[in-house]
Amino acid sequence: MRSFLTVFLLLAAAAIAAPWQLADAAGKCGKTPAEKVALKLAPCANAAQDPGARPPAACCAAVRDIGTHQSHACLCAVLLSSTVRRSGVKPEVAITIPKRCKLANRPVGYKCGD
Repeated sequence: MRSFLTVFLLLAAAAIAAPWQLADAAGKCGKTPAEKVALKLAPCANAAQDPGARPPAACCAAVRDIGTHQSHACLCAVLLSSTVRRSGVKPEVAITIPKRCKLANRPVGYKCGD
């Protein structure tokens, strides 16, 4: 239930914040604003809050898709977006998801933000 509530809050926050975030977020993820890309990571909600949680297959697939079709800078923009932060996601935990998904082509040593 907690995971469902977290995902619902993430989606609601993105829908509310998106119009104000588009100008800031556009660019790092190409033509798609980071706030919209963040919606693809909804299956990662629990794994982004709990470093001990095993990311579900849908989460790993979404992260793999972003890593394949976007840049490391896009993934950072998504993880550091205000919508993701307001949802309760811990960026320092979320950034470990590619490793926990055992993705071979992950940003090793890549630093997001401060």
